[in-house]
Amino acid sequence: MSDLQIWISIFRDGLILGVIYAVIALGYTMVYGVLQLINFAHSEVFATGAIVGYEVLILFKDSGINGYVQVGIALLVAMLISGGLNVLIERLAYRPLRNAPKLVPLITAIGVSFLLQDTLRMFLNVKEQTDKVPYPTVLGSDMILGLQPADLLLIIVGGVMLVGLNFLVNRTKLGTAIRAVAQDGQTARLMGINTNNIIALTFFIGGALGGVAGVLWGVKFGQVDAYMGTAPGLKAFTAAVLGGIGSVPGAVVGGLVLGFLENLIATISIFGVKMTLTDNSFIQGIGSVLQNINIQWKDVGPFMVLIIILIFKPAGLLGKATTEKV
Repeated sequence: MSDLQIWISIFRDGLILGVIYAVIALGYTMVYGVLQLINFAHSEVFATGAIVGYEVLILFKDSGINGYVQVGIALLVAMLISGGLNVLIERLAYRPLRNAPKLVPLITAIGVSFLLQDTLRMFLNVKEQTDKVPYPTVLGSDMILGLQPADLLLIIVGGVMLVGLNFLVNRTKLGTAIRAVAQDGQTARLMGINTNNIIALTFFIGGALGGVAGVLWGVKFGQVDAYMGTAPGLKAFTAAVLGGIGSVPGAVVGGLVLGFLENLIATISIFGVKMTLTDNSFIQGIGSVLQNINIQWKDVGPFMVLIIILIFKPAGLLGKATTEKV
C-alpha cells in the first residue's frame, strides 16, 4: 500500500469515527452549556439508542422492508426514546439538585450512569459484561462511492445532524432562547423565557443526538452490549473538552480531531517500518520508535494529545474564539 493510500485511509476512517464522536460530544456540550453540568449518563443514553435501534431492526427483520428504510425508522425511534430518557433523567435526577453544590449533581450523574447500564442488560438478555450482541445487517456490502453503505450512511446522517443543530442553535428563536439560558439563566427568566422548558428541550436534543449516534455505531461496528457506551462516551467527552466544552463548533472540531488522531496512531507503526528502511540513521531511529506503537495505543494517544493541548490552551481549541454557547 502506497503512502497516499494509507493517508486516504486515515482521513476516511478518521472522518467516520470523528463524526460519531462529534454527534455524541454535542450531547455533552449542550447540557454543559445550559447547566455547567457534565452529564456522565449521556454515554448510557447513547447506548440506549444503539439498543433501541437493535430492537427495531430485529422487529423488522423478516418484514421485507428496504434496509435503509428500516435504519431510518430505527433512527427516529432511537431519537425519541433517547431524547425522552434524557428529559426524564433531567427531571428526576438533576432538576431537584439544580441549586446544590456542583459536586452533588456530578456524583448523581455517575450514579445514573451505573443504574442505566444494569437496566439496559434486561433488554438484551446480557448477563455478563463481556457479552456482545450482533447487530442486524440490513444494508448489504456493495461499495458506494468507494465506501461501505454503513460508512456512507454514517457520514450523511451525521453531517445532517451537525448542520441541522448548527442551524437550530444559530438561526431560530428556539436557538436564541437556548443561548440566552446558557449565557444567563436568571436574566433569561426575567425576559419571559421558560428556562425549565428550554433546559428540558436541550436535554431532549442532546439525548436524540446520542440516540442517532448509537444506531450509527451499531450499524457501523456490528455489535452492541449494555456497557458499550463507556469508551465512546469518554472519548466523546474528551472531544468536547478538546474543542472547548460548551461550544457547538468546538465539539465538532474536537470529534473530528480525535477521530483522525485515533486512526493516525493506529497506523503509525506502518510509517515507522518504512522509515527504518531509509539510509539516514536519524530517521531510522525515529522509525524504530514509531514501529513499536501498536494499535493498542490508539486509545491512549488521543488523551496524551489532549493533555498537551490543554496545558497550552486550557479552554480547548475553540474555547476562547467561540462566543456562542448552548
